[in-house]
Amino acid sequence: NQVAPVSHFKTEIIRSLSLYYYTFVDILDFRDHVSEVLTTMDAHQVRLDIGANFDLTKNYLDLIVTFVAIMILVSRVEDRKAILGLFYVAHEMHQNGQGDPSFPRLGQMILDYDPPLKKLSEEFVPHAKMVTLALLSLNDIYHRRSMQAHQWRSAQMLSLIAEPAKIMNTAQEDMMPCEYVSLDVMERWIQLGFLLCHQQLAHQDALELWKQSLHGSYVVTLFRDEVLHIHSYAQNYFENIKGYGKRVTEVKDWYNQCLHQAPAIHKDKRKFLRSALKELALVFTDQPGLLGPKALYVFQALSFARDEILWLLRHVDNPPPKKGGVKVALEDFVDRQIPELLFHMEELRALVKKYSQVMQRYYVQFLSGYDAVVLNGLIQTLSVCPEDESMILSSFYNTMTSISVKQVEENELFDFRGLRLDWFRLQAYTSIGKAGFNLLEHRNLARHMNTVIFHSKMVDYLDEMLIETSDLSTYCFHTTIFELQFKQCMELPAQHRFSIAFPLVCAHFMNATHELCPEE
Repeated sequence: NQVAPVSHFKTEIIRSLSLYYYTFVDILDFRDHVSEVLTTMDAHQVRLDIGANFDLTKNYLDLIVTFVAIMILVSRVEDRKAILGLFYVAHEMHQNGQGDPSFPRLGQMILDYDPPLKKLSEEFVPHAKMVTLALLSLNDIYHRRSMQAHQWRSAQMLSLIAEPAKIMNTAQEDMMPCEYVSLDVMERWIQLGFLLCHQQLAHQDALELWKQSLHGSYVVTLFRDEVLHIHSYAQNYFENIKGYGKRVTEVKDWYNQCLHQAPAIHKDKRKFLRSALKELALVFTDQPGLLGPKALYVFQALSFARDEILWLLRHVDNPPPKKGGVKVALEDFVDRQIPELLFHMEELRALVKKYSQVMQRYYVQFLSGYDAVVLNGLIQTLSVCPEDESMILSSFYNTMTSISVKQVEENELFDFRGLRLDWFRLQAYTSIGKAGFNLLEHRNLARHMNTVIFHSKMVDYLDEMLIETSDLSTYCFHTTIFELQFKQCMELPAQHRFSIAFPLVCAHFMNATHELCPEE
Protein backbone atom coordinates (compact mmCIF):
# COMPACT_ATOMS: atom_id res chain seq x y z
CA ASN A 1 0.00 0.00 0.00
CA GLN A 2 1.58 3.27 -1.20
CA VAL A 3 -0.05 5.47 1.46
CA ALA A 4 0.80 3.23 4.44
CA PRO A 5 3.87 5.33 5.48
CA VAL A 6 1.56 8.36 5.82
CA SER A 7 -0.17 6.82 8.86
CA HIS A 8 3.04 7.11 10.93
CA PHE A 9 3.28 10.87 10.29
CA LYS A 10 -0.39 11.81 9.84
CA THR A 11 -0.47 14.25 12.79
CA GLU A 12 2.67 16.08 11.62
CA ILE A 13 1.38 16.17 8.03
CA ILE A 14 -1.96 17.66 9.12
CA ARG A 15 -0.21 20.24 11.31
CA SER A 16 2.28 21.22 8.59
CA LEU A 17 -0.09 21.31 5.62
CA SER A 18 -3.38 22.50 7.16
CA LEU A 19 -2.57 26.20 6.57
CA TYR A 20 -1.86 25.52 2.87
CA TYR A 21 -4.85 23.23 2.44
CA TYR A 22 -7.39 25.54 4.08
CA THR A 23 -5.99 28.52 2.14
CA PHE A 24 -6.95 26.60 -1.01
CA VAL A 25 -10.40 25.96 0.54
CA ASP A 26 -10.74 29.73 1.15
CA ILE A 27 -9.86 30.36 -2.50
CA LEU A 28 -12.55 27.88 -3.55
CA ASP A 29 -15.10 29.78 -1.40
CA PHE A 30 -13.88 33.09 -2.81
CA ARG A 31 -14.29 31.80 -6.37
CA ASP A 32 -17.89 30.71 -5.61
CA HIS A 33 -18.75 34.12 -4.16
CA VAL A 34 -17.14 36.01 -7.06
CA SER A 35 -19.09 33.90 -9.53
CA GLU A 36 -22.31 34.57 -7.63
CA VAL A 37 -21.76 38.36 -7.48
CA LEU A 38 -20.85 38.62 -11.18
CA THR A 39 -23.86 36.52 -12.22
CA THR A 40 -26.21 38.61 -10.05
CA MET A 41 -24.86 41.85 -11.55
CA ASP A 42 -25.33 40.44 -15.06
CA ALA A 43 -28.89 39.36 -14.26
CA HIS A 44 -29.70 42.91 -13.10
CA GLN A 45 -28.03 44.43 -16.20
CA VAL A 46 -25.83 46.75 -14.16
CA ARG A 47 -24.26 49.53 -16.23
CA LEU A 48 -20.79 50.57 -15.13
CA ASP A 49 -19.10 53.88 -15.85
CA ILE A 50 -16.10 55.14 -13.87
CA GLY A 51 -17.21 58.77 -14.35
CA ALA A 52 -20.64 58.21 -12.76
CA ASN A 53 -20.75 55.19 -10.43
CA PHE A 54 -17.05 55.42 -9.53
CA ASP A 55 -17.10 53.24 -6.38
CA LEU A 56 -19.16 50.50 -8.00
CA THR A 57 -16.96 50.37 -11.13
CA LYS A 58 -13.67 50.56 -9.20
CA ASN A 59 -14.65 47.77 -6.80
CA TYR A 60 -15.96 45.63 -9.68
CA LEU A 61 -12.67 45.93 -11.59
CA ASP A 62 -10.64 45.39 -8.41
CA LEU A 63 -12.60 42.20 -7.69
CA ILE A 64 -12.00 40.79 -11.18
CA VAL A 65 -8.27 41.58 -11.16
CA THR A 66 -7.86 40.15 -7.63
CA PHE A 67 -9.63 36.96 -8.75
CA VAL A 68 -7.40 36.60 -11.83
CA ALA A 69 -4.25 37.30 -9.78
CA ILE A 70 -5.20 34.67 -7.17
CA MET A 71 -5.82 31.98 -9.81
CA ILE A 72 -2.48 32.77 -11.52
CA LEU A 73 -0.69 32.60 -8.14
CA VAL A 74 -2.38 29.25 -7.36
CA SER A 75 -1.08 27.88 -10.67
CA ARG A 76 2.46 28.84 -9.55
CA VAL A 77 2.37 26.63 -6.44
CA GLU A 78 4.42 23.75 -7.83
CA ASP A 79 3.41 21.07 -5.32
CA ARG A 80 -0.27 22.01 -5.11
CA LYS A 81 -1.54 18.56 -6.16
CA ALA A 82 0.82 16.78 -3.76
CA ILE A 83 -0.18 19.09 -0.87
CA LEU A 84 -3.90 18.47 -1.42
CA GLY A 85 -3.50 14.70 -1.87
CA LEU A 86 -1.20 14.21 1.10
CA PHE A 87 -3.34 16.30 3.44
CA TYR A 88 -6.52 14.50 2.32
CA VAL A 89 -5.03 11.03 2.95
CA ALA A 90 -3.65 12.06 6.37
CA HIS A 91 -6.98 13.70 7.29
CA GLU A 92 -8.89 10.58 6.21
CA MET A 93 -6.69 8.35 8.38
CA HIS A 94 -6.97 10.73 11.32
CA GLN A 95 -10.78 10.84 11.06
CA ASN A 96 -11.16 7.05 10.66
CA GLY A 97 -11.93 7.00 6.96
CA GLN A 98 -13.76 10.32 6.73
CA GLY A 99 -12.05 12.68 4.28
CA ASP A 100 -12.42 16.45 4.04
CA PRO A 101 -15.71 17.27 2.21
CA SER A 102 -14.10 20.11 0.20
CA PHE A 103 -11.52 17.84 -1.43
CA PRO A 104 -13.41 16.70 -4.59
CA ARG A 105 -14.32 20.27 -5.63
CA LEU A 106 -10.90 21.54 -4.61
CA GLY A 107 -9.15 18.93 -6.73
CA GLN A 108 -11.40 19.80 -9.67
CA MET A 109 -10.60 23.51 -9.29
CA ILE A 110 -6.84 22.82 -9.36
CA LEU A 111 -7.26 20.75 -12.54
CA ASP A 112 -9.61 23.25 -14.22
CA TYR A 113 -7.34 26.25 -13.73
CA ASP A 114 -4.22 24.62 -15.12
CA PRO A 115 -3.40 26.79 -17.05
CA PRO A 116 -5.63 29.43 -15.41
CA LEU A 117 -6.33 31.81 -18.29
CA LYS A 118 -8.10 29.29 -20.52
CA LYS A 119 -10.69 28.45 -17.85
CA LEU A 120 -11.00 32.08 -16.70
CA SER A 121 -11.71 33.27 -20.26
CA GLU A 122 -14.43 30.64 -20.66
CA GLU A 123 -16.03 31.69 -17.36
CA PHE A 124 -15.99 35.37 -18.33
CA VAL A 125 -17.75 34.98 -21.70
CA PRO A 126 -21.16 35.86 -20.14
CA HIS A 127 -19.60 38.80 -18.24
CA ALA A 128 -17.58 40.16 -21.18
CA LYS A 129 -20.02 42.94 -22.09
CA MET A 130 -20.08 44.41 -18.59
CA VAL A 131 -16.31 44.13 -18.12
CA THR A 132 -15.72 45.82 -21.50
CA LEU A 133 -18.10 48.72 -20.76
CA ALA A 134 -16.37 49.29 -17.42
CA LEU A 135 -12.93 49.25 -19.06
CA LEU A 136 -13.93 51.50 -21.97
CA SER A 137 -15.25 54.09 -19.51
CA LEU A 138 -11.58 54.49 -18.43
CA ASN A 139 -10.65 55.75 -21.90
CA ASP A 140 -10.56 59.51 -21.23
CA ILE A 141 -9.04 59.37 -17.77
CA TYR A 142 -6.42 56.78 -18.79
CA HIS A 143 -5.30 58.84 -21.80
CA ARG A 144 -5.01 61.89 -19.56
CA ARG A 145 -3.16 60.05 -16.81
CA SER A 146 -0.70 58.32 -19.14
CA MET A 147 0.49 61.55 -20.77
CA GLN A 148 4.23 62.00 -21.17
CA ALA A 149 6.32 64.54 -19.26
CA HIS A 150 6.54 67.02 -22.16
CA GLN A 151 2.71 67.08 -22.27
CA TRP A 152 2.61 67.66 -18.50
CA ARG A 153 5.04 70.56 -18.93
CA SER A 154 3.08 72.22 -21.71
CA ALA A 155 -0.15 71.83 -19.68
CA GLN A 156 1.69 73.21 -16.58
CA MET A 157 0.43 70.25 -14.56
CA LEU A 158 0.58 70.49 -10.76
CA SER A 159 1.76 74.11 -10.89
CA LEU A 160 0.13 76.49 -8.40
CA ILE A 161 1.94 79.55 -9.73
CA ALA A 162 1.22 79.02 -13.43
CA GLU A 163 -1.96 81.11 -13.12
CA PRO A 164 -1.51 83.47 -10.14
CA ALA A 165 -4.98 84.99 -10.60
CA LYS A 166 -6.58 81.58 -9.93
CA ILE A 167 -4.38 80.54 -7.02
CA MET A 168 -7.25 80.87 -4.52
CA ASN A 169 -9.78 78.99 -6.68
CA THR A 170 -10.78 75.54 -5.49
CA ALA A 171 -9.26 72.79 -7.65
CA GLN A 172 -12.27 71.02 -9.19
CA GLU A 173 -12.48 68.33 -11.87
CA ASP A 174 -15.44 66.51 -13.42
CA MET A 175 -14.08 63.13 -12.30
CA MET A 176 -12.55 64.00 -8.92
CA PRO A 177 -11.86 60.48 -7.56
CA CYS A 178 -10.32 59.42 -10.90
CA GLU A 179 -7.71 62.17 -10.68
CA TYR A 180 -5.67 60.38 -8.02
CA VAL A 181 -6.39 56.72 -8.82
CA SER A 182 -3.10 54.92 -9.32
CA LEU A 183 -2.09 54.61 -12.99
CA ASP A 184 -0.50 51.31 -11.96
CA VAL A 185 -3.94 50.04 -10.88
CA MET A 186 -5.64 51.29 -14.06
CA GLU A 187 -3.08 49.55 -16.26
CA ARG A 188 -3.63 46.32 -14.34
CA TRP A 189 -7.41 46.60 -14.87
CA ILE A 190 -7.00 47.16 -18.62
CA GLN A 191 -4.24 44.61 -19.27
CA LEU A 192 -5.78 41.73 -17.32
CA GLY A 193 -9.40 42.70 -18.10
CA PHE A 194 -8.98 42.54 -21.88
CA LEU A 195 -6.83 39.41 -21.57
CA LEU A 196 -9.85 37.75 -19.93
CA CYS A 197 -12.28 39.06 -22.55
CA HIS A 198 -9.88 38.86 -25.51
CA GLN A 199 -12.77 38.38 -27.98
CA GLN A 200 -13.62 42.06 -27.36
CA LEU A 201 -10.25 43.08 -28.86
CA ALA A 202 -11.92 42.69 -32.26
CA HIS A 203 -13.41 46.16 -31.53
CA GLN A 204 -11.02 48.98 -32.40
CA ASP A 205 -11.62 51.14 -29.29
CA ALA A 206 -10.93 48.16 -26.98
CA LEU A 207 -7.81 47.21 -28.95
CA GLU A 208 -6.46 50.79 -28.84
CA LEU A 209 -6.91 51.01 -25.06
CA TRP A 210 -5.23 47.63 -24.50
CA LYS A 211 -2.41 48.55 -26.89
CA GLN A 212 -1.72 51.80 -25.04
CA SER A 213 -1.60 50.03 -21.67
CA LEU A 214 0.86 47.46 -23.08
CA HIS A 215 3.13 50.30 -24.22
CA GLY A 216 3.36 51.60 -20.65
CA SER A 217 4.97 48.64 -18.87
CA TYR A 218 5.91 45.02 -19.44
CA VAL A 219 5.69 43.90 -15.80
CA VAL A 220 2.34 43.78 -13.95
CA THR A 221 2.09 43.41 -10.18
CA LEU A 222 -0.05 40.49 -9.04
CA PHE A 223 0.62 40.82 -5.30
CA ARG A 224 3.49 42.50 -3.46
CA ASP A 225 6.62 41.31 -5.31
CA GLU A 226 4.80 38.64 -7.34
CA VAL A 227 4.64 39.87 -10.93
CA LEU A 228 3.54 38.86 -14.40
CA HIS A 229 5.46 39.53 -17.63
CA ILE A 230 2.25 40.52 -19.36
CA HIS A 231 3.40 40.44 -23.02
CA SER A 232 4.94 36.97 -22.90
CA TYR A 233 1.99 35.67 -20.86
CA ALA A 234 -0.50 37.01 -23.44
CA GLN A 235 1.66 35.72 -26.29
CA ASN A 236 1.85 32.17 -24.88
CA TYR A 237 -1.91 32.15 -24.34
CA PHE A 238 -2.79 33.50 -27.81
CA GLU A 239 -0.44 31.03 -29.54
CA ASN A 240 -2.82 28.23 -28.48
CA ILE A 241 -5.90 29.93 -29.96
CA LYS A 242 -6.68 29.23 -33.60
CA GLY A 243 -6.61 32.30 -35.86
CA TYR A 244 -4.71 34.48 -33.36
CA GLY A 245 -1.41 34.59 -35.31
CA LYS A 246 -1.85 38.30 -36.12
CA ARG A 247 -2.58 39.11 -32.46
CA VAL A 248 0.61 37.27 -31.36
CA THR A 249 2.67 39.34 -33.83
CA GLU A 250 1.07 42.57 -32.55
CA VAL A 251 1.87 41.73 -28.92
CA LYS A 252 5.51 40.97 -29.90
CA ASP A 253 5.80 44.34 -31.68
CA TRP A 254 4.27 46.22 -28.74
CA TYR A 255 6.67 44.47 -26.37
CA ASN A 256 9.68 45.61 -28.41
CA GLN A 257 8.33 49.17 -28.54
CA CYS A 258 7.72 49.12 -24.79
CA LEU A 259 11.29 47.93 -24.10
CA HIS A 260 12.73 50.69 -26.30
CA GLN A 261 10.53 53.61 -25.25
CA ALA A 262 9.02 53.10 -21.76
CA PRO A 263 12.24 53.40 -19.64
CA ALA A 264 13.15 56.81 -21.11
CA ILE A 265 9.53 58.06 -20.87
CA HIS A 266 9.34 57.16 -17.18
CA LYS A 267 12.77 58.63 -16.48
CA ASP A 268 11.56 61.96 -17.91
CA LYS A 269 8.39 61.75 -15.79
CA ARG A 270 10.45 61.30 -12.61
CA LYS A 271 12.54 64.33 -13.60
CA PHE A 272 9.39 66.45 -14.06
CA LEU A 273 7.87 65.25 -10.77
CA ARG A 274 11.00 66.11 -8.76
CA SER A 275 10.67 69.79 -9.68
CA ALA A 276 6.83 69.80 -9.52
CA LEU A 277 6.72 68.31 -5.99
CA LYS A 278 9.51 70.62 -4.84
CA GLU A 279 7.55 73.65 -6.05
CA LEU A 280 4.35 72.42 -4.34
CA ALA A 281 6.18 71.82 -1.06
CA LEU A 282 7.75 75.31 -1.14
CA VAL A 283 4.44 77.06 -1.87
CA PHE A 284 2.45 75.08 0.73
CA THR A 285 5.16 75.60 3.38
CA ASP A 286 5.02 79.35 2.76
CA GLN A 287 1.22 79.52 2.43
CA PRO A 288 -0.35 76.52 4.23
CA GLY A 289 -3.80 78.07 3.76
CA LEU A 290 -3.62 76.98 0.11
CA LEU A 291 -3.82 73.34 1.25
CA GLY A 292 -7.57 73.97 1.47
CA PRO A 293 -8.45 74.97 -2.10
CA LYS A 294 -5.56 73.06 -3.69
CA ALA A 295 -5.81 69.77 -1.76
CA LEU A 296 -6.43 67.85 -4.99
CA TYR A 297 -2.97 68.91 -6.25
CA VAL A 298 -1.32 67.28 -3.23
CA PHE A 299 -2.97 63.91 -3.75
CA GLN A 300 -2.46 64.01 -7.52
CA ALA A 301 1.24 64.78 -7.04
CA LEU A 302 1.68 62.00 -4.47
CA SER A 303 -0.16 59.49 -6.64
CA PHE A 304 1.83 60.39 -9.78
CA ALA A 305 5.14 60.15 -7.90
CA ARG A 306 4.24 56.86 -6.22
CA ASP A 307 3.30 55.38 -9.62
CA GLU A 308 6.71 56.26 -11.04
CA ILE A 309 8.59 54.84 -8.04
CA LEU A 310 6.60 51.59 -8.22
CA TRP A 311 7.19 51.37 -11.98
CA LEU A 312 10.94 51.67 -11.46
CA LEU A 313 10.95 49.16 -8.58
CA ARG A 314 9.17 46.35 -10.38
CA HIS A 315 11.03 46.85 -13.67
CA VAL A 316 14.48 46.99 -12.03
CA ASP A 317 13.63 43.88 -10.00
CA ASN A 318 12.28 41.99 -13.04
CA PRO A 319 14.50 42.70 -16.05
CA PRO A 320 13.30 41.46 -19.45
CA PRO A 321 14.51 37.96 -20.43
CA LYS A 322 17.77 37.95 -22.41
CA LYS A 323 16.30 35.91 -25.27
CA GLY A 324 14.71 37.85 -28.10
CA GLY A 325 17.76 39.97 -28.82
CA VAL A 326 16.15 43.27 -27.77
CA LYS A 327 18.63 45.59 -26.06
CA VAL A 328 17.36 47.78 -23.24
CA ALA A 329 18.96 51.11 -22.31
CA LEU A 330 20.04 50.13 -18.78
CA GLU A 331 21.06 53.70 -17.88
CA ASP A 332 17.36 54.66 -17.91
CA PHE A 333 16.81 52.27 -14.98
CA VAL A 334 19.55 53.90 -12.88
CA ASP A 335 18.12 56.89 -11.04
CA ARG A 336 20.46 58.42 -8.48
CA GLN A 337 17.95 61.19 -7.76
CA ILE A 338 15.23 58.91 -6.39
CA PRO A 339 16.03 60.13 -2.81
CA GLU A 340 15.00 63.64 -3.86
CA LEU A 341 11.62 62.44 -5.15
CA LEU A 342 11.06 60.37 -1.98
CA PHE A 343 12.00 63.39 0.15
CA HIS A 344 9.51 65.73 -1.56
CA MET A 345 6.78 63.10 -1.20
CA GLU A 346 7.49 62.88 2.54
CA GLU A 347 7.53 66.69 2.72
CA LEU A 348 4.02 66.90 1.24
CA ARG A 349 2.77 64.12 3.52
CA ALA A 350 4.16 65.96 6.57
CA LEU A 351 2.46 69.21 5.50
CA VAL A 352 -0.93 67.47 5.17
CA LYS A 353 -0.54 65.98 8.67
CA LYS A 354 0.69 69.25 10.20
CA TYR A 355 -2.05 71.42 8.71
CA SER A 356 -4.89 68.89 8.74
CA GLN A 357 -7.03 71.34 10.73
CA VAL A 358 -6.62 73.98 8.00
CA MET A 359 -7.98 71.49 5.48
CA GLN A 360 -10.77 70.40 7.83
CA ARG A 361 -11.93 73.99 8.40
CA TYR A 362 -11.95 74.70 4.68
CA TYR A 363 -13.89 71.60 3.65
CA VAL A 364 -16.38 71.69 6.53
CA GLN A 365 -17.37 75.17 5.31
CA PHE A 366 -17.30 74.03 1.68
CA LEU A 367 -19.56 71.03 2.36
CA SER A 368 -22.13 72.96 4.38
CA GLY A 369 -22.01 76.28 2.52
CA TYR A 370 -21.61 75.23 -1.12
CA ASP A 371 -21.88 71.48 -1.74
CA ALA A 372 -25.13 71.16 0.24
CA VAL A 373 -26.71 74.10 -1.63
CA VAL A 374 -25.75 72.67 -5.04
CA LEU A 375 -27.02 69.21 -4.05
CA ASN A 376 -30.33 70.67 -2.91
CA GLY A 377 -30.67 72.45 -6.26
CA LEU A 378 -29.96 69.20 -8.15
CA ILE A 379 -32.51 67.29 -6.03
CA GLN A 380 -35.17 69.92 -6.82
CA THR A 381 -34.64 69.48 -10.58
CA LEU A 382 -35.15 65.69 -10.52
CA SER A 383 -38.39 64.88 -12.32
CA VAL A 384 -38.52 61.25 -11.12
CA CYS A 385 -37.02 60.04 -7.85
CA PRO A 386 -38.37 56.94 -6.02
CA GLU A 387 -38.91 57.17 -2.27
CA ASP A 388 -35.84 55.16 -1.17
CA GLU A 389 -33.45 57.13 -3.38
CA SER A 390 -35.09 60.39 -2.30
CA MET A 391 -34.57 59.51 1.38
CA ILE A 392 -30.87 58.77 0.82
CA LEU A 393 -30.33 62.03 -1.11
CA SER A 394 -32.12 63.99 1.63
CA SER A 395 -29.94 62.34 4.27
CA PHE A 396 -26.83 63.49 2.33
CA TYR A 397 -28.14 67.06 2.41
CA ASN A 398 -28.97 66.88 6.13
CA THR A 399 -25.54 65.43 7.00
CA MET A 400 -23.76 68.21 5.11
CA THR A 401 -25.81 71.06 6.58
CA SER A 402 -25.44 69.78 10.15
CA ILE A 403 -21.67 70.37 10.39
CA SER A 404 -19.90 73.59 11.39
CA VAL A 405 -16.43 75.06 11.90
CA LYS A 406 -17.10 75.12 15.65
CA GLN A 407 -16.78 71.32 15.66
CA VAL A 408 -13.28 71.63 14.16
CA GLU A 409 -12.28 74.22 16.76
CA GLU A 410 -13.49 71.94 19.55
CA ASN A 411 -11.51 69.01 18.07
CA GLU A 412 -14.68 67.01 17.56
CA LEU A 413 -14.18 63.81 15.56
CA PHE A 414 -16.00 63.67 12.23
CA ASP A 415 -17.19 60.42 10.68
CA PHE A 416 -18.57 60.47 7.14
CA ARG A 417 -18.20 56.72 6.54
CA GLY A 418 -21.99 56.35 6.64
CA LEU A 419 -22.43 59.01 3.95
CA ARG A 420 -19.83 57.36 1.71
CA LEU A 421 -21.35 53.90 2.18
CA ASP A 422 -24.84 55.25 1.39
CA TRP A 423 -23.50 56.83 -1.80
CA PHE A 424 -22.01 53.45 -2.76
CA ARG A 425 -25.41 51.81 -2.07
CA LEU A 426 -27.19 54.47 -4.11
CA GLN A 427 -24.82 53.82 -7.04
CA ALA A 428 -25.75 50.12 -6.87
CA TYR A 429 -29.52 50.80 -6.66
CA THR A 430 -29.52 53.29 -9.54
CA SER A 431 -27.22 51.46 -11.98
CA ILE A 432 -29.38 48.39 -12.61
CA GLY A 433 -31.25 48.01 -15.89
CA LYS A 434 -34.78 48.49 -14.51
CA ALA A 435 -34.00 51.21 -11.96
CA GLY A 436 -36.76 53.80 -11.57
CA PHE A 437 -34.03 56.43 -11.27
CA ASN A 438 -31.00 55.85 -13.53
CA LEU A 439 -27.78 57.46 -12.31
CA LEU A 440 -26.14 57.41 -15.75
CA GLU A 441 -28.92 59.70 -17.01
CA HIS A 442 -28.19 62.18 -14.20
CA ARG A 443 -24.46 62.69 -14.62
CA ASN A 444 -24.47 66.14 -13.00
CA LEU A 445 -25.71 64.58 -9.77
CA ALA A 446 -23.17 61.73 -10.02
CA ARG A 447 -20.29 64.16 -10.67
CA HIS A 448 -21.32 66.40 -7.80
CA MET A 449 -21.68 63.52 -5.33
CA ASN A 450 -18.28 62.10 -6.33
CA THR A 451 -16.84 65.56 -5.59
CA VAL A 452 -18.69 65.67 -2.25
CA ILE A 453 -17.13 62.32 -1.32
CA PHE A 454 -13.64 63.73 -2.00
CA HIS A 455 -14.44 66.80 0.12
CA SER A 456 -15.72 64.59 2.97
CA LYS A 457 -12.44 62.63 2.91
CA MET A 458 -10.54 65.90 3.42
CA VAL A 459 -12.34 66.21 6.77
CA ASP A 460 -12.25 62.73 8.34
CA TYR A 461 -10.11 60.50 6.12
CA LEU A 462 -6.80 62.32 5.55
CA ASP A 463 -4.51 59.60 6.97
CA GLU A 464 -6.20 56.95 4.82
CA MET A 465 -5.97 59.24 1.77
CA LEU A 466 -2.21 59.54 2.32
CA ILE A 467 -1.94 55.74 2.47
CA GLU A 468 -4.12 55.38 -0.64
CA THR A 469 -2.04 57.80 -2.72
CA SER A 470 1.51 57.59 -1.37
CA ASP A 471 2.05 54.35 0.53
CA LEU A 472 5.48 52.88 -0.30
CA SER A 473 5.30 49.82 1.97
CA THR A 474 6.08 47.68 -1.09
CA TYR A 475 9.74 48.62 -0.47
CA CYS A 476 9.83 46.04 2.34
CA PHE A 477 9.55 43.35 -0.37
CA HIS A 478 12.38 44.98 -2.35
CA THR A 479 14.92 45.52 0.43
CA THR A 480 17.95 44.93 -1.82
CA ILE A 481 16.94 47.80 -4.12
CA PHE A 482 16.03 49.96 -1.10
CA GLU A 483 19.50 49.42 0.41
CA LEU A 484 21.17 50.10 -2.95
CA GLN A 485 19.26 53.38 -3.36
CA PHE A 486 20.29 54.44 0.16
CA LYS A 487 23.93 53.52 -0.56
CA GLN A 488 23.86 55.53 -3.81
CA CYS A 489 22.31 58.44 -1.92
CA MET A 490 25.22 58.48 0.54
CA GLU A 491 27.76 58.27 -2.31
CA LEU A 492 26.39 61.35 -4.06
CA PRO A 493 27.02 64.55 -2.01
CA ALA A 494 24.20 66.45 -3.76
CA GLN A 495 21.70 63.83 -2.51
CA HIS A 496 22.93 63.67 1.12
CA ARG A 497 20.34 66.17 2.35
CA PHE A 498 17.53 63.88 1.15
CA SER A 499 18.78 60.79 3.05
CA ILE A 500 16.19 61.29 5.83
CA ALA A 501 13.57 60.06 3.32
CA PHE A 502 14.75 56.46 3.77
CA PRO A 503 13.97 56.05 7.50
CA LEU A 504 10.69 57.90 6.87
CA VAL A 505 9.76 55.39 4.15
CA CYS A 506 10.47 52.57 6.65
CA ALA A 507 7.53 53.92 8.67
CA HIS A 508 5.27 52.88 5.76
CA PHE A 509 6.11 49.19 6.23
CA MET A 510 3.33 48.73 8.80
CA ASN A 511 0.83 49.33 6.00
CA ALA A 512 1.97 46.14 4.24
CA THR A 513 0.09 43.99 6.76
CA HIS A 514 -3.60 43.17 6.36
CA GLU A 515 -6.36 42.88 8.95
CA LEU A 516 -7.42 39.52 7.46
CA CYS A 517 -3.93 38.12 8.05
CA PRO A 518 -3.15 39.00 11.70
CA GLU A 519 -0.31 36.45 11.98
CA GLU A 520 1.90 38.74 9.88
